[in-house]
Amino acid sequence: MATGRQRISTRSRERIARAAGDLATTATQEVEDTYEWYRQLSAEDRSWVGLVAQSGITAFLHWLGGEGEDRPGAAGVFGTAPQELTRSISLSQTLDLVRTVVAVVEREVDGLVSRSDRQAAREAVLVYSREIAFAAAQVYAAAAEVRGAWDARLEGLVVDSVLRGEADDAIRSRAAALGWGSATDVAVIVGTTPPRSGTGFGTVDTVHRQTNRLGLAALVTVQGPRLIAIVAHVEDDLDIARALLGVFGDGPVVIGPVVPHLFAAGRSARAAISGHTAAPAWPHAPRPARADDLLAERALIGDLPARAALGDRIVRPLLETSGGHLFETATAYLDSGGNLEAAARGLFVHANTVRYRLGRVIDVTGYDVTDPHDAFTVRIALALSRLPRGARAPSGL
Repeated sequence: MATGRQRISTRSRERIARAAGDLATTATQEVEDTYEWYRQLSAEDRSWVGLVAQSGITAFLHWLGGEGEDRPGAAGVFGTAPQELTRSISLSQTLDLVRTVVAVVEREVDGLVSRSDRQAAREAVLVYSREIAFAAAQVYAAAAEVRGAWDARLEGLVVDSVLRGEADDAIRSRAAALGWGSATDVAVIVGTTPPRSGTGFGTVDTVHRQTNRLGLAALVTVQGPRLIAIVAHVEDDLDIARALLGVFGDGPVVIGPVVPHLFAAGRSARAAISGHTAAPAWPHAPRPARADDLLAERALIGDLPARAALGDRIVRPLLETSGGHLFETATAYLDSGGNLEAAARGLFVHANTVRYRLGRVIDVTGYDVTDPHDAFTVRIALALSRLPRGARAPSGL
């Protein structure tokens, strides 16, 4: 079946070809008059857009006058412009450009061809407009795929650098390219990589979709069996961790402390990773759990910041309050197996005095030694305080 192009007379084709320059100028001017986004482009980008319009008309005329394939090869039209142009102009704007150029050609071509060729010319314009629209969509799809792969590599690089505590200018620049230049209130969540995650890209996409639904920004990486998410604009750390539980596999999920900005997130990450490693030591740990709720378990695996935190939050306040009586009382109560009367007898005080002091222990440390896990944490803190400074487990244990 013949196309409209094949039915156009040679004389009409020649007249259209001679008018190519005027058509391109008219189309570019109409784009400028019609679209605010075009007027706001830089001079260089406007020049590229004009070149695309001219290239589109030239390619149409080349196809119209040729004797080859019935389907026009429209993909090359966009090869005249750099890939970077897809960042300046959206697909919707490109389709506006195509629509305007096609409308100009369709309008002007009627006056260039003979009456008998007009219907065939209009059919040719319709065929070409369809092909060039598909070509535009393919260009943007390819650009998005490339950009997505690049952003994924960049994201992994930034996360790895943050976990290592690096914050040089190059990493700051890369973080800014991902929109994290001014991110605040940052926390790191660590859990198990879900099964059947393949290379991890599917898991990363899942986390991004979930955080986008929650209105949050996230950087994500998969490190073998461990999935790590850095989340910004954290108001309630446990609420956010609960909202993201579904993206993790079975097992503990631990969130590190909230820090002011991305480049302080190494501290949050180290605490969360340590907490995730140590969490099996607390079989009934909540899911999710704060890394600070696992200080005792983290101390058991040699986490020095956790040991220091136990000293600062428990041992020092107990020693410095009430002349050290709180330290003695907590020790006696724990050593007695939680027996109030036995602790009172060992301290030579009334049971009510022990009860009052245990209340003061809660006030100054936040830990309630009548709670099993709090009691375990305080016991570990007290035990570590009696070890020589800097003592560690022998290597290999």
